[in-house]
Amino acid sequence: MGPKVNRKRYNLADVHAQFAEAVGGEKVEFDAEGGPFAFPHPVFADEEWAEKVDAAETASEKARAMLGDEQYEKYRAAGNSDNDLGLLFMAVQQDSQAQIKKRPTR
Repeated sequence: MGPKVNRKRYNLADVHAQFAEAVGGEKVEFDAEGGPFAFPHPVFADEEWAEKVDAAETASEKARAMLGDEQYEKYRAAGNSDNDLGLLFMAVQQDSQAQIKKRPTR
């Protein structure tokens, strides 16, 4: 086996920090009536949160999975829409993909 040519060695902490910076942080924070509100950024969410969101079949189930019971109740009590939260989730995913593609390599 020959010498390692142009092989890059990654530091996981640096990679994590670069992606967090690229997508705007580990949490998605947003303003709505009764807010502000927040949920884990999909890139950094733990497996339990991701599974709940993925398993949700309706807009209200997905919104509750994203926000958790306490924030969801506050969000809905203020008259906010489950569908708007679904649109926000799609926007976050699209923005993340675009930011990651142009992420600077250090």
